[in-house]
Amino acid sequence: MFSISVEQRQYETYILTDEKGKSQLEVLPTRGGIATKWLVDGKDVFYMDEERLKNPEMSIRGGNPILFPICGNLPDDTYTINGKQFTLKQHGFARNLPWQVGEEVTVDNVSLKLMLSSNEETSSVYPFDFQVSFTYQLHGNTLTILQEFKNQSSEAMPFSVGFHPYFLTHDKSQLEFDIPSQEFQKKGSQEVHPFNGSFDFSQDEIDIAFTKLSAKSTSVTDKSRNLKLTLEYDDNFSTLVFWTVKGKDFYCLEPWSGPRNAINTGKHLTVLGPGATHSAMICLRANFFA
Repeated sequence: MFSISVEQRQYETYILTDEKGKSQLEVLPTRGGIATKWLVDGKDVFYMDEERLKNPEMSIRGGNPILFPICGNLPDDTYTINGKQFTLKQHGFARNLPWQVGEEVTVDNVSLKLMLSSNEETSSVYPFDFQVSFTYQLHGNTLTILQEFKNQSSEAMPFSVGFHPYFLTHDKSQLEFDIPSQEFQKKGSQEVHPFNGSFDFSQDEIDIAFTKLSAKSTSVTDKSRNLKLTLEYDDNFSTLVFWTVKGKDFYCLEPWSGPRNAINTGKHLTVLGPGATHSAMICLRANFFA
């Protein structure tokens, strides 16, 4: 049985449930359209910093924040379009704005469509008219997120899109990675390092990007939780970012369509023509094993 319920907590919370599949997803449309909680077999998949969630002035550390129209940060938070400079903060504005609720479906799966449209606030930092829709689909242990982008401007619209999922872990030394790349770059560096399949978790912070991907899926097995997480993504996504902080019970493995600063460099930048529509997809699968 598939169902959608709404609870008025601090934020209006949409709860998607697949009763037979023993899974549930909580989404906050007014808090950046974020999926904050994902349960499979009654167990949390996502990490959540509850104190940051409660504070509307702080960015959320947890769940699966949406990154649009940029992923990562820009030098001095600025970019230039047609000779004019604009300021855009890290990861863009989508994760901070209220989204509108669209179609709800409870046949074959349970899905919720959210929409974000350009307005005066977005136009001051991103001079394009657009409509973005994200559809969360939950079925059993699988969460699919369909994305659609419409350029309603009279000129080409450049953007990147991505996600910043925080996965709960209790012992990072028990993580095993299958990342389809043999090299990475650290944040702020162009130097390329070989990847041997593991990370040094004694560091205070790890923030690295894999850009030469040989496959459209990646996975992490957490032996401390008996959980294998698989992330699948379509051809839009060129970059995987791994980020974690020492002493925190999370790691992030983030699919991005373009690397940091793509809106300035043009590298793997999506450019959508006037009146055009573009689609993208990611799929997360959580397998708890005995």
